[in-house]
Amino acid sequence: MTRSFTVSFDYRCPFARNAHEAVVSGLRAGRDWDVRFVPFSLDQAHVAEGEPPVWERAPGKWGTGVLALLWGIAVRDAFPDRFFDYHVALFAARHDHGRKLGHEDVMRDTASEVGLDVDAVADEVASGRPLDTLAREHREAVKRWEMFGVPTFTVGDRAVFVRLMERDRPDDVDRVLEMLDFERLNEFKHTRIPR
Repeated sequence: MTRSFTVSFDYRCPFARNAHEAVVSGLRAGRDWDVRFVPFSLDQAHVAEGEPPVWERAPGKWGTGVLALLWGIAVRDAFPDRFFDYHVALFAARHDHGRKLGHEDVMRDTASEVGLDVDAVADEVASGRPLDTLAREHREAVKRWEMFGVPTFTVGDRAVFVRLMERDRPDDVDRVLEMLDFERLNEFKHTRIPR
């Protein structure tokens, strides 16, 4: 039976990377999952009360993660056949290569590396649709699930914020989804991390 869920992302978070690589690997391996990848702006999550939201600011005042989210949304929505490749590559640009996600050249290089039409993606970002989508999906995540960080997995009205310690482990996602159904468990956190 198909398992439907959402998982939130901001490309700056290493735990989001771990979860998203696991989800993408699971889907590529044939897991019977119907997944919605939901952008969640960590920049917006840290906006002080009374300040304008990041999506109402000039691009130079967005913060360091918004541009990457806009490119990710543009690829997800306008070029879905390339989304998995771009999604994983953008996490790698940040976490393997230390590239700065607030720089358009990083977005363009990553798009080119995975075979996207760079100018077509840039045009989609410039259309304003991805920024509107970010605002709408981020606000919905906060309102519906009280989302506060990434990665957050949701099924129906249930949501759980998790930190997976290893990359590329679809079996970890299976476990998260299984535990998401265990509603009597609110918090389960290791006091020490094995090194």
